[in-house]
Amino acid sequence: MLPMRARADDAPRVAHGLSSFGDLKYPADFRAFDYVNPEAPRGGGFSAQITQTFGNQAFDTFDTLNAYVFRGNGAAGMNLTFDTLMVRALDEPDALYGLVARAVEISSDGLTYRFFLRPQARFHDGTRLTAKDAAFSLSILKEKGHPTISQVIRDMAEATAENDETLVVRFTAGRSRDLPLVVAQLPIFSAAYFGGRDFEEPTLKAPLGSGPYRVGRMEIGRFIEHERVPDYWAADLPVAIGQNNFDRIRYEYFRDRQVAFEAFKGGAFTYRQEYTARIWANGYDFPAVREGRVKRDTLPDLSPPNIQGWYFNSRREAFRDPRIREAIGLCFDFPWTNRSAMFGAYTRTSSYFEKTDLMANGPPSAEELALLEPLHEKLPALWVKDVFGEPFTLPAADGTGQDRTLLARAVALLKEAGCTREGGTIRLPSGKPLEFEFLDNDSVFEPVVQPFIKNLGLIGIKANQRVVDASQYQARMRDFDFDVASRASGADPTPGPEIREAFGSRSAGIPGSNNLAGIDDPAVDALLDKIAAAASRAELTIACRALDRVLRAGRYWIPMWYSPNHRLAVWDVFGRPEKPPQYALGAPGLWWFDEDKAKRIGRN
Repeated sequence: MLPMRARADDAPRVAHGLSSFGDLKYPADFRAFDYVNPEAPRGGGFSAQITQTFGNQAFDTFDTLNAYVFRGNGAAGMNLTFDTLMVRALDEPDALYGLVARAVEISSDGLTYRFFLRPQARFHDGTRLTAKDAAFSLSILKEKGHPTISQVIRDMAEATAENDETLVVRFTAGRSRDLPLVVAQLPIFSAAYFGGRDFEEPTLKAPLGSGPYRVGRMEIGRFIEHERVPDYWAADLPVAIGQNNFDRIRYEYFRDRQVAFEAFKGGAFTYRQEYTARIWANGYDFPAVREGRVKRDTLPDLSPPNIQGWYFNSRREAFRDPRIREAIGLCFDFPWTNRSAMFGAYTRTSSYFEKTDLMANGPPSAEELALLEPLHEKLPALWVKDVFGEPFTLPAADGTGQDRTLLARAVALLKEAGCTREGGTIRLPSGKPLEFEFLDNDSVFEPVVQPFIKNLGLIGIKANQRVVDASQYQARMRDFDFDVASRASGADPTPGPEIREAFGSRSAGIPGSNNLAGIDDPAVDALLDKIAAAASRAELTIACRALDRVLRAGRYWIPMWYSPNHRLAVWDVFGRPEKPPQYALGAPGLWWFDEDKAKRIGRN
């Protein structure tokens, strides 16, 4: 991708791929990605519980096949049914290569992209996929798509079809550096199919797709299957070889985590990524494991870890003062919790860019100071020390479960914030009791949250934990109807426009956005602009470190933990590439069904 600082008299450039800073590993004539098995057999099935969501999806059920809008609970795997202009290379931090688009021409000012579409691209009914369909899709997603999409692409000015094979996308001046990469990965819908339909209407009729899979059998609240399209038009393209090998991909839904685990033990589904250290340590002594029919594997996680934490809803009166937020965070004893409830399996998170070069460490460098000094007057006095010194990190507790020093510090902070204590109850400056609710959609966090609540009670803060079903949880999170809630968000090695949607003031009041904390701060916005405009990876790194300092100084969250490894349990029916790509596990896209293994354990 051309830097946005290109001279106005530079000629447009045509490329077979895009990346944030123009670097591409694979040449135009590459045969297949290095991490795939080009000879992977086709057939069999893959089944798993839904563990990651996008758009309007919920973990425990679905009631619509439209996953890209605000309304309803979208079904898992719908992304498998739609093609995109380009696809990610999973062994590069941000590079894309052509799928529907064979190439792209970038104007000298970086504001106009012409995508040249492959004439053989087809929808599942055999009709041609054209630039008109791509233009319709981008336009409708900007107008009516889920906020996590529409807000990210708001600086896409327009998408038009110059002819059947040429899509023209224009961006506004000042757009985020990586916005073209986001646009190139959005689903392409059929303009003819949606011509007489309401795009936002929930539906259980599968929309016309063009991807490697189509919707198969389903039962609301229980499962959905996607069937491989045998004559998929792109199967022999370099970006698809060795991938999409299963005849069926099935997602199972459960309302209870323990019920899901029992179902896996009984063979109801074949792939499980274990997120609970307690179960990994004590739960896998069952017959299928002892007999070798279920295999366990621990793989190093080479990608940036998920960023997980309890987010304060700073829209609420109780959490508007960062000193109150810090005081609450001091009551969580991570070392004790990790040892007693999580078998020592986790590492404490401290940064929004954990375990990457983007993470702030030590005093700011001269380059960081050049970005931070102009923001000095915009920063609250409380933050200045943390922004211009060591980045704020919650101190490590002593591991006793009730660190008296930290609890005393929490009481002092509450007093500084104007709170008082009457009859053992902390009251806000307004006189209201300081009380709040941890919102969860699974009881798995009870061994962690309950001791935390006990510590809060010791200093006079009343807290409780409310566990609701996943659909209610999703609805409350969309409407910011929570006090404190946990979320694990995927980390991108090259942060793009999605980071504005997570932390920028423009999204703070938009229901369904990822700005859970309600961050509305001019210093944060200024640094997000620097990240969006970074013309090199070095500039991006400096801007992210500066942002990390400001966000951490704001005490918007209580950082939780991450695991340095992936924990996998699978019924032994799969083959997989010898070495997974750096930025993904590759299941199910790169895996395949091994008939010999399946016969050996009686699952053929």
